[in-house]
Amino acid sequence: MDLPDDLIALERAAEEQRAKMAGLDGEEYEGQRRAWRTAAEAVQAAITAHAEATGLDRYTVEMAVKRAVRHAEEDPAG
Repeated sequence: MDLPDDLIALERAAEEQRAKMAGLDGEEYEGQRRAWRTAAEAVQAAITAHAEATGLDRYTVEMAVKRAVRHAEEDPAG
C-alpha cells in the first residue's frame, strides 16, 4: 500500500512522544501523556481521512502505517 509521507511522519511523532513517557512520573508523566495523546489523536484523524478519501478500510490503513514505521525503526539502513 502506498502511504503518504505525512501519515508516516505523524505516526513517528506519536511514537516519539509515547517513548518520552518512560521513566517519568507525576506531573511530568501526565504532561508527556497529554503530548502523546495529542499526537496520537492527530495521526488517528489523518488515518481516518486518508481511508475515507481513498475508499480503503481504516483498520487496514492504520496497520500499514504502523508496520511502515516499525519496519523503518527495525531496519538500521532505513
